[in-house]
Amino acid sequence: MQMQKAIIGKKVGMTQIFDESGKVIPVTVIEAGPCVVTQKKTTAKDGYAAVQLGFEDVKESKLSKPELGHLKKAEVSPKRHLKEFRIEKAADMNVGEEIKASIFAAGDKVDVTGISKGHGFEGPVKRCGGHRTPMTHGGGPVHRQAGSMGSTSSPARIFKGHHGAGQMGVDQVTVENLDIVKVDSELNMIVVRGAIPGPKGGIVYLKNTVKNFKAKGTAANASINPQKASARTNPQKASARTR
Repeated sequence: MQMQKAIIGKKVGMTQIFDESGKVIPVTVIEAGPCVVTQKKTTAKDGYAAVQLGFEDVKESKLSKPELGHLKKAEVSPKRHLKEFRIEKAADMNVGEEIKASIFAAGDKVDVTGISKGHGFEGPVKRCGGHRTPMTHGGGPVHRQAGSMGSTSSPARIFKGHHGAGQMGVDQVTVENLDIVKVDSELNMIVVRGAIPGPKGGIVYLKNTVKNFKAKGTAANASINPQKASARTNPQKASARTR
């Protein structure tokens, strides 16, 4: 499923708002756009249709000569962040076109991609949810170490991906199917329900969700089994089978 719309944003932080019934909704505020189309790729020339978006103005001295030349060719002001999206209607978009937060609306479902918070080198207790060894009876200074990881003679090694100490965080994470609660085009603000990856000020990418939900109802859940169908029309048959 190809995405219909996308935008680059910056995580502002989390807060909470109240809905019409007075329930608290935990939300994340995202400064989304404005973004500019810095490059357009077509099926005839590149083999696929996509657009490259640029976000956040920056000084020319902060960019390399290839990056600066790329943006000058598109007649776009220097941008700090560039990201390519394969958008369904990329053929209808032009270089220099501005993309704002208003392309999304309240109620839309989006997938948010970002880089998770970095925790440095962590031990197995924090990184993998391990337990400490007993604190008494001569445990020694190994209470938070990994301990035994497998048998000896067979397979005589530790498999890749086994829990243990190591680098934690700084991974690309995508949270799918988040609701957009509010969109403010004047402030370039998109408010989504729930948490998204990354620290405050981290760059995130919003795009319409890849999830495909079927409509709920009797037609969608109807069974072709005639016995079950007769049980729905005649409850006495269903009760007779359960005796």
